[in-house]
Order: sequence, then structure tokens, then C-alpha cells
Amino acid sequence: MESFSCLLLLFLFSCLSPISQSIRPTPTIRSPSPVKAVNLGGWLVTEGWITPNLFDEIPVNKDLLDGTQIQLKSITQNNFFSAENGGGSVVDANRPSASGWETFKLWRITESTFQFRVFNWQFFGLDDQARLVAVSTSTDDSDSSKTFELVRNDDDPNRIRLKAPNGSFLQANSDGSGCANHPRDTNRGDDDPSVFLLNVVGQLQGEFQVTNGYGHDKASSVMTEHWNTFIVEDDFKFMSHNGITAVRIQVGWWIMFDPNPPSPFVGGSLQALDNAVNWAEKYKLKVIIDLHAAPGSQNGWEHSGTRDGLLSWGQTDDTIDQTVAVINFIASRYASRSGLYAIELINEPLAPGVTLDSLERYYKAGYNAIIIDVHYYNLFSSIFEGMTVQQNINYVYDNRASTLGSLMVSNGPLIFIGEWVDEMDVSNASEGDYQHFGAAQLDVYGRATFGWSYWTLKNVDEHWSLEWMIKNGYITL
Repeated sequence: MESFSCLLLLFLFSCLSPISQSIRPTPTIRSPSPVKAVNLGGWLVTEGWITPNLFDEIPVNKDLLDGTQIQLKSITQNNFFSAENGGGSVVDANRPSASGWETFKLWRITESTFQFRVFNWQFFGLDDQARLVAVSTSTDDSDSSKTFELVRNDDDPNRIRLKAPNGSFLQANSDGSGCANHPRDTNRGDDDPSVFLLNVVGQLQGEFQVTNGYGHDKASSVMTEHWNTFIVEDDFKFMSHNGITAVRIQVGWWIMFDPNPPSPFVGGSLQALDNAVNWAEKYKLKVIIDLHAAPGSQNGWEHSGTRDGLLSWGQTDDTIDQTVAVINFIASRYASRSGLYAIELINEPLAPGVTLDSLERYYKAGYNAIIIDVHYYNLFSSIFEGMTVQQNINYVYDNRASTLGSLMVSNGPLIFIGEWVDEMDVSNASEGDYQHFGAAQLDVYGRATFGWSYWTLKNVDEHWSLEWMIKNGYITL
């Protein structure tokens, strides 16, 4: 899979562009030395698949975090709740099977109270006859009119009841409608219309989920412990001694508000970034700061800091102005540091939610020199399914090398392979297979004019951890 981002070469400039203007300074161009870098993924921006144990101590309903996608099936009617037309009208319990309209995204208000967002992004609520509707577009967490208490069965946590804002429980009627008029007392049996089967069909495990899941006070201590232990000074020493020349460090937009970022994010990541720059300079490593999470989310994925998968970055001038302010903050803080090599303006903006027009407006409001950052994975696409090891290697030498050649034109932008990994969709591949596949990628990606960066330094999945790959002889730099 290929995705594209852009970097600003900060060292090209002697001044910064004002946030409110699109006037860009004239750069003094000099060719950089290609880097051999590694991403510090999962450190200052949470990605649960990299550090799943970060979520372990969330005390209650840790499987029901923000953005979790659920379906609700009536015990008595044997049908799923569905937001008619995807939202904007009633919510009925009349579907024998579940798909998009029958899938709801959670907003976690407290450990046991939630708001439910439907396919077209409205929220559950009640009309004046206590019937369940999905018409509210308010994103106010304090709006109790659309907040439901989720009551789980201790013996079967997927057997639930929902206490509605009017104090009664939601029930499915024989005509397929849903309303909140069931009393508190119930036998919770199979004949109880207020009992539903909860089915979790998707989850997000990002920065929003982990911090809101713990709550501010606990999240502060958990995240501080994570930042202080996941990446430490010895890691920079290890990288320096094993051929790495740079680090790509992921940050979220909330870092500029440290130590008191907007809820639910918690302070402390800025100090960790300061430490990283100090360690990088000590061990002669270059630093690429990557804005991995932009205001409003640029791709709806968990690493963008999203709450429930909604992509809204670039759809208003405000989100662009806010993002330029973050870049300006980072540049102002680290511009004079010898370790700073580049700042990545935004990571993996996703079309069609992010348009070329909004990207152009953002880049013009930022700076006038960019590097094309290409992310290469022989994964996440059906074209790689069924490929042999040799076919994966051939794909790198044929397709990837050709693409790089077409991008590296005379007087064109520098090219950076900002993410790649020695992993492929091949069952039972041997150590030698991975060594050959990794060597092929190092050969081809080493031709990029700005260099490359492995994803990532540390990961519970061994092939995704450059530290593990180096220590175990899979990759040699």
C-alpha cells in the first residue's frame, strides 16, 4: 500500500511564515544527506496495536471505549436496532441482520454512561413521546438528553439494558419500534423487551480512547509512566550504535497546549519530546517531527487522535489555521536546535475526506519547500494476497523502484520513504526470507533522495520492531 505525506525541511529557512499569511520565505537550498531513520511509533501518540498493555488497567468497560462500534439486538424481537436512512429520523428494532445503519459508535461520557452516534453521525435521543430517534447533531458531552446508562449483566456482559434520559429503560416493541418506557424492575429473562445483546464489531485504540478511558487523573499517571519508560536514552544510544542516523517522532496537535491540553488529553508529551531532542543531539541523530494527529482528524484512524472515526480536518479554515499554529509552535520551540532536521506538516491525509484543495491551502499557509513522504507496505491491499516471498521481492524491485524513479525528477522534490516494514502477507516465511525481503527494501528505498524510516523502533509484533529485527539478525544496517 502507498500513501503520501509532505515534510518541511526546516533547515532550509531562516525565518517562519506567519500563521495568518500565505507569504513564504525564500529558501536557501542545500542537499541533505539521506537518512536511515526509524519511527518512534506508539510513544507520544498512542496506537494500541503497538502497546496493547497500555489499556490493561482501565477499570470498567474497557471494551467500550470511544469509537467502539456496536450493534444491539432485541432479545424478544430477535431483530437489530437500526437508524432509518442512516439517521435523521426514528430508530427501530426491525432488522433481522446488521450492517451500516445497524452499527453505532460510542461516545464514552463516564465509565457506564454513553452517547450513541449513528451512520450519518447523529446521536440517539428521545422525542416527546419517549420514542427512540437519531436527530441530534450536538457534540456536547454534557447534553444529558442523549446520554444513556449502560447496565451490564454480571454473568453475561453482552446482555445489557439501556437506561434512557427520562429515567426509564429502552425497550423493543412488538411493532418494531423502540421507546423508553420500561420500568426499573425486571427479571432480565428472554421475555424481557428491555434486554439486548451487545455485539462489538469494531474498536479504536488511540490517544483519545486511552485518556478518556482512564479519566484525567489516572490517565495522567499512566501516560507519564508510558512516556518515561517506552522510549529512554539507551534507545538513542542503541540506534546510534546500529547505523540509524535519524528518528521520526510522532506528535499530536494537543502538544502545543501542554501542560494543560484540551480534555481528555493529558500533559507531559512535550517534556518527553524535549528529552528526545536532547538525546538525539547527544548521540548525533537527526530529528524529524511528524504531526501524526491533526485537529479534527485527517484520516479517521486511531493514530490521528480521533474520537469516533469522523474525518473533519480541512473541511473548515479553522482546522487549517489551528494546524499551522501547531507547526509554528513546534518550529519556534526547536528551530535553533542542532538536532532538528525536518517537520512533517501532516501524516497520511485521506481522500476524499481531505481534498487536494484543502491540502494546497494548508501547505501554502505553512511553508514553501516540501518533501514527498511515501509510505510503502506490502500489506493492506488485496494485490499482495497470495504473493510468494520472491514475488514480494520482485514487486519492490519492479513497481517500487519504478515509482521512486518517476518521483525523483530533475529539480523536483526530495523523496522520503517515511514508513516501511520488513513484513509481508506470506505464511510460514523463514528467517532467510525476511532477511532477503528486508535487504531488497533497503536496497531500493536507500535510493530515495531524503532517505527512509522504518516503522517502528518497538512493537509487540516482532517484525514491526526494528530493535528486535536488528538484535535477532534479520536486518543489518
